Amino acid sequence: MITTQNETRGWIGMDESGKGDYFGPLVAAAVYLTPEQAEALTALGVRDSKRLTDRRAIELAGEIRKVAQVEVVRINPARYNSLYDKMKNLNRLLAWAHARALENLLARISCDRAVIDQFAQPQLIEQSLMASGRKIHVEQRHKAEADPAVAAASVVARAEFLTGLEALSRQIGVTLPKGASEAVDRAAEQVLARGGRMQLEQVAKIHFQITKRLKAPAD
Repeated sequence: MITTQNETRGWIGMDESGKGDYFGPLVAAAVYLTPEQAEALTALGVRDSKRLTDRRAIELAGEIRKVAQVEVVRINPARYNSLYDKMKNLNRLLAWAHARALENLLARISCDRAVIDQFAQPQLIEQSLMASGRKIHVEQRHKAEADPAVAAASVVARAEFLTGLEALSRQIGVTLPKGASEAVDRAAEQVLARGGRMQLEQVAKIHFQITKRLKAPAD
């Protein structure tokens, strides 16, 4: 915890999901918590989403949305690929997404501090913020998921990613696995065979090395 019993002011936690997954969206989430909300959510079992099952992450995300102010930026693959083509850098894209989530949340609440996991290039977040966002102090730290608000943001982002991945699977009729593995390679080959490069760009982050390994379908 970063608060004490005498603390009355809230803070924002930020985290993301999907950046290491070939299929599915990139999601950035920002969650504003008061100390009381942080204590309640911690008691419910809210923690770093990597320590939760997918089902539990989705359940807890619903509980978080009931009690906290939440903002999510979900970038589906088609949009992701377009943005990546312009920015040429995942950390820049991620910083942009976090900045948008933070600023959207600040439009609804008043807060002077946000916490996020350490970026490879710390200045990217600040550079991506507009005037309103630059008024807040963004604290970047290693293992930030230990902070309750960051943990809540990680859960919300994970649930949003999972929901988005499932929606894309239904959309094209192919089960899209998480991560980047042999199962992902096989699913990518299936998508490419069914709908070609155009369909692949609708469901996958095409700058991943997986794309280079794929063989174009025979005419």
